[in-house]
Amino acid sequence: MSFLIEPTTQYKEQIIAAVQEFQGEGRLLDYDVQQLHRNFANYLRRMQNQKDRRRISPDTVPTTDFWLIDGNEVIGRLSLRHELNDFLLKIAGHIGYVIRPSRRCQGYGKEILRLGLEQARAIGLTRVLVTCDENNIGSKKVIESNGGCFENAVVVNGSSVKKLRYWIDVVK
Repeated sequence: MSFLIEPTTQYKEQIIAAVQEFQGEGRLLDYDVQQLHRNFANYLRRMQNQKDRRRISPDTVPTTDFWLIDGNEVIGRLSLRHELNDFLLKIAGHIGYVIRPSRRCQGYGKEILRLGLEQARAIGLTRVLVTCDENNIGSKKVIESNGGCFENAVVVNGSSVKKLRYWIDVVK
C-alpha cells in the first residue's frame, strides 16, 4: 500500500537514493546530496519553513513537499502549492509530481496524483490546476485519469514545448 509522507529522518537514505536517481536524468539538481548526507535536519527544517508564508520570500507561495512510499521504498516526490502566483497559474499549477525513473509505468503516477488531490482537499482547496508538457503522454494520461479537465495549452517562453493545463475539482 502506498502513501504520501512529509520528509522524515526515517526515510533519509531512501530520499537521498531517490534524489540521486532523479539527478541522473537531470531533475532535482537543486538538491545537494552531500549536504543531505551531512545535515538532513537542515533539509527537514527547510521543508517545514516553506509551508509558512512568514518564512518564505514574497515571490514564492507556501508549499508542502511529500514523498510517495510503497512498502519501505521512496517511489516519487509531490509538491503541493497552497496557492498560485502568476507563474504557477500559467505554467506549473498547484501540484507537481515526479516518479523515480526505475519505477515509472507501474501505476505510481496515477497514485501519487490521487493522493496529492486528497492532500489538496485537506488544506481547503476545492479546485486544483495540474500541468504537463504536451509531449509527456504518460503525465497527460495520469492527469486525465484523475479527473483532469483540459483548459488549454500555453506557450512557455524559451521552450518549443507547450504546457497543457488541466483543472481538477477536489470537493466531495
